[in-house]
Amino acid sequence: MKFLVYSLAALLLTLSNHALAQEAPQLNLPRVKLTAGMHQIDAQVAHTPEQRATGLMFRREMPQHEGMLFAFEQPAGQCFWMKNTLLPLTAAFVADDGTIVNLADMKPQTTDSHCSTKPVRYVLEMNQGWFAKRGIKAGAKLVGQPFEGRK
Repeated sequence: MKFLVYSLAALLLTLSNHALAQEAPQLNLPRVKLTAGMHQIDAQVAHTPEQRATGLMFRREMPQHEGMLFAFEQPAGQCFWMKNTLLPLTAAFVADDGTIVNLADMKPQTTDSHCSTKPVRYVLEMNQGWFAKRGIKAGAKLVGQPFEGRK
């Protein structure tokens, strides 16, 4: 009986730690420097399915020059939503060569789907309004290591 109680307590502790981890922002992802015209971006890179699924969830703030670049294995139609995401964001759907295909403003904590208009390998999320304030629109190019040598 004592073993059962200890096992149950250990299981509950494990489950509660897992739930807490799921509600914490991921902060230690690799970073890449990108530019959009004369504007610098310091982007965390989400490479794995788990990193991409969590994205910017649970963050309460993000500096204006920072964002998150979602990198996929192959170009495809990409769709994003904002469940558990507290910040209003703009998603730039980006082709292999760094060209912004389309932009989508996304409201926090919604399950509305925001999709690329063409297959893309990358999606860059920035604070909402970042692109608009700088006059960056579809057709503009991002420059940086992920886009080098790609057509």
